[in-house]
Amino acid sequence: MKSAYELAMERLNQQSPSIKLTDKQKAQLAEIDSKFNARIAERELTLGGEIDHARETGDYDAIATLDQQLTDDKNKLEAERESQKEAIRQGK
Repeated sequence: MKSAYELAMERLNQQSPSIKLTDKQKAQLAEIDSKFNARIAERELTLGGEIDHARETGDYDAIATLDQQLTDDKNKLEAERESQKEAIRQGK
């Protein structure tokens, strides 16, 4: 008798079988992660400095705008990262 977990895993594998990645694909995925982590850190440093300056001057509108810009930039970069990674997983 199979457990509910085992049955669920079998159904999951039938619906969307797992993809085996080659070593080259794994290296490409790691390179993409590294590149995008660096780009995100760069945006955090750049906008973080501007946010700090706005806090010092008490410009709360600028703080809100910069915080939103940082969030938007991070979301855009994360989406781009996932798009590139998915292309590699699909073998494109």
